Amino acid sequence: MRPSQHPARAARGLLGALLTALLTLAALLTAGPAAQADTAICEQYGSTTIQGRYVVQNNRWGTSEAQCITATDTGFRITQADGSAATNGAPKSYPSVYNGCHYTNCSPGTGLPARLSTISTAPTSVSYTYVSNAVYDAAYDIWLDPTPRTDGVNRTEIMIWFNKVGPVQPVGSQVGTATVAGRQWQVWSGGNGSNDVLSFVAPSAIGSWAFDVMDFVRQAVARGLARNDWYLTSVQAGFEPWQNGAGLAVTAFSSTVDTSGGTPGDPGTPACRVTYATNVWPGGFTADVTVTNTAATPVDGWRLAFTLPAGQRVTSAWNAGVAPSSGAVTATGLDHNAQLPPGGRVTFGFQGTYGGTFAAPAAFSLNGASCTTT
Repeated sequence: MRPSQHPARAARGLLGALLTALLTLAALLTAGPAAQADTAICEQYGSTTIQGRYVVQNNRWGTSEAQCITATDTGFRITQADGSAATNGAPKSYPSVYNGCHYTNCSPGTGLPARLSTISTAPTSVSYTYVSNAVYDAAYDIWLDPTPRTDGVNRTEIMIWFNKVGPVQPVGSQVGTATVAGRQWQVWSGGNGSNDVLSFVAPSAIGSWAFDVMDFVRQAVARGLARNDWYLTSVQAGFEPWQNGAGLAVTAFSSTVDTSGGTPGDPGTPACRVTYATNVWPGGFTADVTVTNTAATPVDGWRLAFTLPAGQRVTSAWNAGVAPSSGAVTATGLDHNAQLPPGGRVTFGFQGTYGGTFAAPAAFSLNGASCTTT
């Protein structure tokens, strides 16, 4: 027969157990929430949320083969990417992480869609992990539409190709080069039957970068592919794989949109006035352009965008840089005249050639904002 326990010893044991339990509870309370477990997604259009503010989506639309991704607390990685697609056609999918709305699936607490004229800045950052045994691009997508739609395909897609591996290229054809947000890019333009696509391709791989989405939006406005009264509906960072793709990852993503730039619903007032005076002779012309800043704020580093009618080509310019020589061109201020205070003006000019009937550009924009013409 087992002897009974001494009463004092039993009390001490009970107190010890109670103290241990209290210490354990205190440790749990001070340790913070447990780390979120990674989430595997293999459904064709499966998605989940991360950080309580972004959506990670599998988005396998170009193949019936299996694709799986794992959402992490900071992004996602592709864990399975079966099958392949012809490199002269559409990719297999676009697994991505996004802020905004995509086919009625809106990220928690998003401020998108937002009218472009109300957005002062849209800072974002992204970090990628690449692999070499696949054919793909790493693309940051910016979606624009004339309406604040949260479903379906938007009118204009801006793609920023951080990297590409293999014989793939953007939709359309290369229309020139441009410096945007301090980096050089190849510029491609075209359409895929559903929307216009404006692509900026990095000449070498970018692993991580922080930038302002609005720098690229202004390019679309300047090239006639969007207007300031349109809406930004989503920004997305991911991959378009054609072959393989396992191991590709977005390791970090952030996106905010500052809509203090105007009044919601206000399409914005003209930011500048342009006087376009020409001297025309058979086969050639000169243009003297005066730009006046009619906004209440200064313009630091002015850029005037316009499209030359078909058949016109710039051969020389003065008091500004003008590039490319035809099509959608941008005149850029030089060191001595790059600043435009409120009410300030600058005059530049260029000489060119033309074929057929001569005409002036139909519209101008100053750093992405529409101008009036006289």
